[in-house]
Parts: sequence; structure tokens; C-alpha cells
Amino acid sequence: MPNSSQKRINIYFITIVITLGGLLFGYDTGVINGTQFYFSKYFELTGALKGFIVSSALLGALAGALGAGFLSRLYGRKVSLIISAVLFTISAWGSGMPGVLPESTTLLVIFRILGGIGIGIASMNAPMYIAEIAPAKNRGNLVTYYQLAVVIGFFVVFLVTYFIGKNLSQEQNINVGWRYMFWSELVPAALFFILLFFVPKSPRWLMVKGKNDQAKSILTRIHGSELAEKEYKEIKESIENDEKQEKASIFSKGILPIVIIGTILSVLQQFTGINAVLYYGADIFEQALGFGKDDILQQQVLLATVNLVFTFIAMYTVDKLGRKPLLIIGAFGMLIGFLMMGFALYFDDYSHLNALGAPTISKTGGIISLIGILVFIGSFAMSMGPVVWVILSEIFPNKVRSVAMSIAVAAQWLANYFVSQTFPMIVESDANKLKMDGGVWNNALPYFIFSGFIVIIIIFVWKFIPETKGKTLEEMEALFNE
Repeated sequence: MPNSSQKRINIYFITIVITLGGLLFGYDTGVINGTQFYFSKYFELTGALKGFIVSSALLGALAGALGAGFLSRLYGRKVSLIISAVLFTISAWGSGMPGVLPESTTLLVIFRILGGIGIGIASMNAPMYIAEIAPAKNRGNLVTYYQLAVVIGFFVVFLVTYFIGKNLSQEQNINVGWRYMFWSELVPAALFFILLFFVPKSPRWLMVKGKNDQAKSILTRIHGSELAEKEYKEIKESIENDEKQEKASIFSKGILPIVIIGTILSVLQQFTGINAVLYYGADIFEQALGFGKDDILQQQVLLATVNLVFTFIAMYTVDKLGRKPLLIIGAFGMLIGFLMMGFALYFDDYSHLNALGAPTISKTGGIISLIGILVFIGSFAMSMGPVVWVILSEIFPNKVRSVAMSIAVAAQWLANYFVSQTFPMIVESDANKLKMDGGVWNNALPYFIFSGFIVIIIIFVWKFIPETKGKTLEEMEALFNE
């Protein structure tokens, strides 16, 4: 029988291995920020084509999320995560290869879609696996590690791309640097794949498949015989209750409004513009703020650091301040950040020239814009980023939780795709051009559009989202029925 020290090591080792799936989620979606800045110049991409290549992984994530439930039920959480690790590895290797042939943007899209499928599978299975393997008393804490791992993935990839790009010239980055950035993902992907063979299968999945003895053996090795027996009985009772329950429809009178509210909140998370900043940060820093190569890479690291620090703040305040206050406070912060950036761009005269002789924002305007974007990132990281996932995991009734969650997540991936596809098109639109070039918005249009959606978020949360802190799932069902 394992002693308490060994049990703790087992649990945290398993959790760390599984959360590597979250780290790869962040890494794979974050690597596009640094790479697209250079492969867009290599392939001489239009705004629309750049948007499609960047957002193609999100189509894969949508497909992966929709298929993750089937894979998980048929083969289990562990095997599903191994499949996602294989897809991450193939995507990382293949995404750097298309640079060999100028006409091979199609291959780049294919490999990005494969990585996206891996993201979709991992985003559904990793948190589920942790919840099923963890003891009840610290299950919530361990599951939050997944969200933290996603943010760490962004931080690590921004740091890696900074050091890769910093040691290469602009021409070298355009020709080969972006390939090295994609290939850097091979390290965490291979590590994830190898370590997954050292973690057990989910005891709950094994019991669903009738392999009770194997499930009990795993629970005993992790928790010890006394706690294992308790967990075993709870899982067995839960499975029996699930089998007895009548299947409910998401279109039922008391359920449909909850599904709609959760789905809208999930979609609005993307319409804040967060992934436009995370995917196209390099473009924003170059085109809107006038930074050079070294400055761009440094600002991305700064952006990732703020994202990471404020995620910790959210983890330690969500159960103290509550979900609703944190969402509203964060939304006002995001609004202030983007309005600072929007007005700084709109009123600047762009009388300065960069190294290429192109007009760029003034130093004062650049500083205000940079502060604005950091205020936005910090506010999102402490509110809409983690808190939306907390609320989605709480508000859906037990009978339809898996279906409702799938709908909300799928809608979020579609919204993410829409924002990622249209952002570069809006940036390059005639209306968004500099006033001196006949434009109207002076590079500020996207940030005023996002500000409008953030106002909608404030109103929506105030009117439709109740406080769920400290309430049981049954109490929340009654609350929504009212």
C-alpha cells in the first residue's frame, strides 16, 4: 500500500503529465503568433489568406472537440490523449516543412488542421481525466491546473520564439526562423507522448466498461485502500444513477434557456478580441504600434507574462470575490484597455517614419497603446479567460451536461474561427487605413468593434448570469429554473 507521501507524488505526477495536454494547447495556438508574422512575408499572403491559415487550426479544434466524446467513450481518456500527442507531433514537424516549396501553403493548412484536431481532443479529455483520477477533496484545485497549463503554454512559446527570432536577422526569420519556431513544439509534444505511457487509465472509464477489478487496483495504487474503497463505491453509485436517469432533451422548457445563456457567454468570450491579440500580436506591434523586430518579440514575452500573472490572481480570487463580480470588473478593465489603444491610434498623426520609411505612431501614442493592450490582457486573464470555464462547468443540469458543454465549446471554436479569420481583413480594410491615406479609423477600427462587444458582455453578465459561488449543482438548477 502506498504511503501518503507516495500517493501525493503519484497524484501530482499524473496531473502534471495530463496538463501537458493543456500546455500543448497553449503552445500550439500561441506559436502561430510569432510564425505568422514571418511566414506571411515569406508567402506574401493577403489578409484573407493569412486569416485562413491562422484560423485553420480552429476548424481542426472544432472537429477534434466534436469527435473527442466518441473517442473517449470507445478507447478511453488515456488513449485519446495519446492520439492527440501524436497529432501535435505530426503538426509541429509538418508545419515547418511547407517552407521548402513556395506553393505549399495548402500543406501548411493541412498540418495546422491536424494540430487543431489534437487541441480539440485534449481540451475535452485532459480536464475530464484529471477530474476522474483526483480524490474528491482536492479535485477542483487539480482541475484548475489545466487552465494554468494553457496559459503557461502561451508564455513558454512566446519565450521560445523570442530567443529563436532574436538570434536571427529579419531575412533569416522570414526564410527559416518561423520553421524553427514550429519545430520547437516537437519537444513538449514528444515528452507528452512518452509520459502518457506511465499514467494509468481512468478508473471511471474502466468501470463503465465493466473492468471493475482493474479500476479498483488503480484507485488503490493512487489513493490507498481506504480512500480507494470510498472512491470505488462513489463511482459505482454514480454510474448506476446515470443508467437509471431518464434522458433529458436540451430543448426542454427549463433547460433550453440555460444552454442558450451558457453558449452566448462562451461565444462572447471570443468576441472580446483575446485571440486576435494572441494570434496577431506581432502584426499589431509592428503595424499599429510601430515596433521593430526585437521590440515585437520582447512585447510578446511581456504580454505572455501579464497573461500568466493575472491568471494566478483569478485562481485565488474566483472563490472569494465570486464569479459575477470578477467578470464585470474584468470586462470594465478590458473596455478601458481597448479604448486607450483605440483612441491613441485614432488621434495620432503618424508623422514619424520607421526604418523602412513608412509612417508610424508617435512614441507617446505607442506607449499608451502598449499600456492599453496590457491592461486588456490582464483584465481578460483574471475574468473572462478562466471564469467562463468555471461557470460553464457549473450551470448546466446534470442530465444534459455533456451535450450542453459540447454545444458551448463548439460554438466557442466557431466564434474563435470567425474572429481570427476576419481580424486581418478588418485591419487591412480601406476604412481602417490611416487618415493620410484616405482612411477613416486610423488603424483603430478593430479595437472599437471589440469595445462594443465588451459593453454587450457587461450588460449580458449583469442581466443574465447569477452568482454561482458556493452553490451546489442542485441549487443552481433551481436558481435557473426561477
